[in-house]
Amino acid sequence: MARHCYVLRVFTRDGSGGNSLGVVTDILGLDDAKMQRVATDLGFSETIFLSWFEGTMPKARIFTPSTEIPFGGHPLVGAAWVLINLGPIDPGAIECATGPVRIRQADGLTWIEGAGSQPVRSVSTDLGLELVAVDIAEVLMPIPYLILQVGTPGEVQTVTPSLAAELGEVYVWAWEREGRTVRARFFAPGLGITEDPATGSAAVALAARL
Repeated sequence: MARHCYVLRVFTRDGSGGNSLGVVTDILGLDDAKMQRVATDLGFSETIFLSWFEGTMPKARIFTPSTEIPFGGHPLVGAAWVLINLGPIDPGAIECATGPVRIRQADGLTWIEGAGSQPVRSVSTDLGLELVAVDIAEVLMPIPYLILQVGTPGEVQTVTPSLAAELGEVYVWAWEREGRTVRARFFAPGLGITEDPATGSAAVALAARL
């Protein structure tokens, strides 16, 4: 069944970089298996499917190449951009599996505002791996993300997907400028994502930890 899909790049800087995203706005006739097939065929880290009726809040479902997930930062930002700029409505919010997410645009940027109450718990820094951790926490997004701080940005760059695969969904980060900017990478092997080019949900998890 042919289906229109918007393809966007989210979290770009001056028109370069970013994370590719598929946004499907017509889900008529698409069941779970067909949505998953579309997301797998596209091969992006996430594809988001939108449905809405007049007078209701749009509902979103988000799929990686291998599974459905309850929340995703860049999929919701991309979906917000499509709804606000291409219409037919600016709904003010999108509902995903974790609840309503407010959306808005200001000064040429698209923003989402979700709940800020993600549960956080500390984890032992002894990983038994060749990776020295400064701090580790588990944040429920509600999928458990391991937020792993290392000493330097250079150490972030040395992490390989095979090493990250032993840790599950893990956001490896270090301060570039203390208290101001970080260097980070996100690996989600259990979700079918070897490495995500740019991720909003893991950034939210890091903010919850900090």
